[in-house]
Amino acid sequence: MKDLVKFLEGETRLYYAPINLTYFWCFGYLLLIYFVLQVVSGIILAMWYTPHVNMAFDSISFIMGEVEQGWLLRYFHVNAVSFIFGCMYIHIFRGLFFGSYGFPRISLWLSGLAIFMMMIVTAFLGYVLPWGQMSYWGATVITSFLSVIPFFGKDIQIFVWGAYFIDQPALGKFFSLHYLFPFLIIGLIIIHLFYLHKVSSNNPLNMETNNRIPLYPYYIWKDGTIFLFSLFFFFLFVFFMPDFLNHPDNSIMANPSVTPEHIVPEWYFLLFYAVLRSVPNKEMGVILMVMSILFLIFFIFILKLVSGNLAVTITSLFRGGFAFILWFFVSICILLLILGGLPVATPFLESAQLFTLFYFLQLSFFIPVSIWFSNLPLLKEIIGKKIIAVEDRILEYIEERSKL
Repeated sequence: MKDLVKFLEGETRLYYAPINLTYFWCFGYLLLIYFVLQVVSGIILAMWYTPHVNMAFDSISFIMGEVEQGWLLRYFHVNAVSFIFGCMYIHIFRGLFFGSYGFPRISLWLSGLAIFMMMIVTAFLGYVLPWGQMSYWGATVITSFLSVIPFFGKDIQIFVWGAYFIDQPALGKFFSLHYLFPFLIIGLIIIHLFYLHKVSSNNPLNMETNNRIPLYPYYIWKDGTIFLFSLFFFFLFVFFMPDFLNHPDNSIMANPSVTPEHIVPEWYFLLFYAVLRSVPNKEMGVILMVMSILFLIFFIFILKLVSGNLAVTITSLFRGGFAFILWFFVSICILLLILGGLPVATPFLESAQLFTLFYFLQLSFFIPVSIWFSNLPLLKEIIGKKIIAVEDRILEYIEERSKL
């Protein structure tokens, strides 16, 4: 027990981090706090929720109106997921801007993206559970994309549905998986923290130095400050605008015979939804939507191919061109997010197609090329040192041969 306490103390209170971390490094802590809030509130809500197509919507109404503080629990659960994705997008952008995606932190980046993808699936499953109009039709639209999988797509779709349309078997499966996946995410978080403590956080200068300070009290207080600041906005939504981020059609019980005029997912999926709708062909749209997420993984290997381990030796603070391109990429993502909530009509469709093209060009070409150009002076220096080292070895060999 003493060894366990000593280990936990070393990995928490006595964990040393770079001395110059800014508030951008607090969003990982916020993600952990809001995720814990999400899991706890979800477990309590599951005590009253009924996963049946005839009772799911009424059970939500019962929780809101009859359960003691049930409305508060549900609004906590509904709004916390928006804060989780908001913090996650900022966390990913911080990693891109300050070079947290490459050597020696590739495993850390990939484990974080695994958490992100699991969060997407878990949030989608949870969105179906209230069994409102948007829940039902959103699930129908998204799960229908499984049919584009070659050879076995239709069989997989029917297996997920448990029937030939969305009904009770599907809702039961979605509830079970929505309850299970957070515990799998906890495992991924432990792996993510393991890699974080193995290589430590990078710093804004992206330099490996010995200037480190313990997590407590310095960063505990810093993280606590940003958490209290975020609570102001969180409570603002929970108590004064609890349904601001939700679609009003989801307050109507699911009706398979009435299709909503405009089917849209939650705001944190709108970027990928805009990519999906930008292509008239269903199969190609699904492929692009999946690739828009997976490209954050392929991005690492593109950088490895272009610049090797030098891809993260200089932070974006010292790469004017790269910083501009990265901010342009963020602007594209925001515009796609806005377009994802607008009707599929001119000029929104054409704009989404244009920005989708820019999205993939940024990750596959402009960002890697800009990193390669910014690394040219360093590449020349390293190549020069290697040439000098080879010349020295040749001279040593010649001297040894001459002595013989």
